[in-house]
Amino acid sequence: MKHVKAFFVKFIPSFILLYVILGLLYGMSFGMVFFISFWLAASSYAVGDFIVLPRSNNFIATVVDFVFAFFVIWSFSFTLSLRENIVSMSLVAAAGVALFEIIFHRYMANVIMTNMDTHPATPRMLQFQTEASEELSPDTSDLKKDTDKNHPNE
Repeated sequence: MKHVKAFFVKFIPSFILLYVILGLLYGMSFGMVFFISFWLAASSYAVGDFIVLPRSNNFIATVVDFVFAFFVIWSFSFTLSLRENIVSMSLVAAAGVALFEIIFHRYMANVIMTNMDTHPATPRMLQFQTEASEELSPDTSDLKKDTDKNHPNE
């Protein structure tokens, strides 16, 4: 249930943001903005928030979401419409989505942390510590005495 809520927390603001950018600024239809917003939210939730974010930090996940959002918005706009300036439109929309993702990743960190007890350990959750000693080099004099006692004929 937490993931359904998290998906709608991602989808609704993304849809409003993309409608303002794509619909009002660039004149894209409501249905097309809804279609792009739904596929962008669903795919970036699966890729960015479940694969990239738990294994990296907020900055890297935001950069991945920017690139992913640009690709999704550009490809759907290129396929479904015959507009000019699709690249600049996609860049502006992807930048808006990336700014929203910075805030959303903080929310997702709480969702991921509450599900840690049910999921296996990820590489970020493992805590390793190196072993340290006071000796910088081994003392070989003790080894030589032990070998002389065990092999007196040599």
